[in-house]
Amino acid sequence: MTGGRSSVRSVRFPAAYGTPGGPESLLPWTWVETRIRAASNYWITTVGPDARPHARPVDGVWVEGALCVGGSPESRWVRNLMANPSISAHLSSEAEAIILEGTAEYVTDPSHSLAAPSAAASKAKYPQYFSGTEAPFRPFWAVRPTTAFAWTLEGFPRGATRWRFE
Repeated sequence: MTGGRSSVRSVRFPAAYGTPGGPESLLPWTWVETRIRAASNYWITTVGPDARPHARPVDGVWVEGALCVGGSPESRWVRNLMANPSISAHLSSEAEAIILEGTAEYVTDPSHSLAAPSAAASKAKYPQYFSGTEAPFRPFWAVRPTTAFAWTLEGFPRGATRWRFE
């Protein structure tokens, strides 16, 4: 991930969950990025004006250490992010948990460093949304996680890992 890791450690769970394992059991960040990049969609949770959580699946791409997602300004989740950019994203899986937490940045400038790579990755991943050879710029949200969690259900909680990013 761009920007480096400030810390990697086991996730703290209640003692009744079991022994988390030592540093040798922690998952590598490459394991997380491989799954994020390959996911067909992402479940995001935003906070509504009434402070209630709002969860929705969205299309997106993982580029240069950021989850880039786009949506209509009329959708509830986009309106939520406009008012409060706090966001949580996770993958849909019954066997693995990958959770990203952070603040979403609204990218409206076509010269932003993520604009071209995000458009290219979106066109490659979702060709049905594009016509012609160009991938036109569309405003999007970029989420560079401040905290990430990952674990598998096999052997849980052994291997449960938390990353905190600068």
